[in-house]
Amino acid sequence: MQKLTIMKRLFYPIVALGILVISGAMTLTAPTYTIKSGYNVEFKSKDPSGIFKTLKGTVLFDENDLATSKLNFTIPVESISTGNGMMNKKAQIEEWFNSEKYPDIKFASSKIEKSSDGFLVSGTLTIKGTSKEKKIPMKVIKAGNDLTFTGTFPVNRMDFKVGHKSDAVPDIMNITYSIPVTKK
Repeated sequence: MQKLTIMKRLFYPIVALGILVISGAMTLTAPTYTIKSGYNVEFKSKDPSGIFKTLKGTVLFDENDLATSKLNFTIPVESISTGNGMMNKKAQIEEWFNSEKYPDIKFASSKIEKSSDGFLVSGTLTIKGTSKEKKIPMKVIKAGNDLTFTGTFPVNRMDFKVGHKSDAVPDIMNITYSIPVTKK
């Protein structure tokens, strides 16, 4: 009987503590943003160069709480634009991006940390079914509730089996991005 009385006295405080912990955990998530129009994902080399016209993603970002921040982006390969229709079609074939089998390029962050120039985003870059860990530098420009993520980083296309080794197409492509987002 005495154990039952003690259990009754402890029940409500334990339930209240559980509710506080759960509600506290729910508020420890970085704010959600949506990608705005006007984004730019560009690849450059001596030849070819171009852009990807479509970008989708999930953005959770709080520079004061990087542990709960996440950046996940998807680029449909079919959105490639080099300014040359035949080159765009060639990029889709099995030897290059093989868009029929691997329709998307993906990046999923695993860690975001401050750096001397802004932030360093670590994550997994997946191209043509091959995933590699990548560290991407990022600067953040603030304007009210809007942010713009910018940066440049190299990608070795041979790491992802895109195309074949040749003198005509460099192995290293420099990716420059500018991604405006607005708070939901």
